[in-house]
Amino acid sequence: MADTATAEMIRNILTDREPRELSGEGKRAAGVLVLCSSNTEGQHTLILTKRTSRVEHHKGEVSFPGGARDAEDTDITATALRETYEEIGIPSAEVEILGSLDQDSTRTGYLIFPVVGNLKRKVDFRPSPYEVDEILEIPISHLLDPRYTQYEESVMDGSLVSYNSYWYDTDLIWGATARIITGFLNLTAHCFAENEVR
Repeated sequence: MADTATAEMIRNILTDREPRELSGEGKRAAGVLVLCSSNTEGQHTLILTKRTSRVEHHKGEVSFPGGARDAEDTDITATALRETYEEIGIPSAEVEILGSLDQDSTRTGYLIFPVVGNLKRKVDFRPSPYEVDEILEIPISHLLDPRYTQYEESVMDGSLVSYNSYWYDTDLIWGATARIITGFLNLTAHCFAENEVR
């Protein structure tokens, strides 16, 4: 879990802004969970997954837990929490929701609603064998280190968007996942610098 001070700073930042919205025409809504935690070394982390080769879309890519909204989901936050439970076994009761980030879209036709959460306590991950090849707890400090980033540009809804992609071991985190990370860090990097996990 991120410490209370860091979580509260992130909540305040996200509450004080209106997330960018994109056109949803011809796209399917999807929710992803940008989940803050900390590892055994006491570093602030984000929890991501490496997808298996068996899934329909984005085979072998690193992504946030999440997926398409189902009819029974009460809202997009419920989608993100349900998918997180299905993919990595974290119950929604263990996640404190802090806010939302700018919408994004994928080349496979999804409109992504990123929801930011904080893991309340350490839990045992239970990865879905069909969907998840590996669970990654990536330190925020690693994502902020320029040695592991490279500059990218892409066009979204007719506008040029610049962002970083990120190397983690031998995996390159790119596309919508990288854009979401960049947006999150642009807003919150100072929170982690000011509130190191003890």
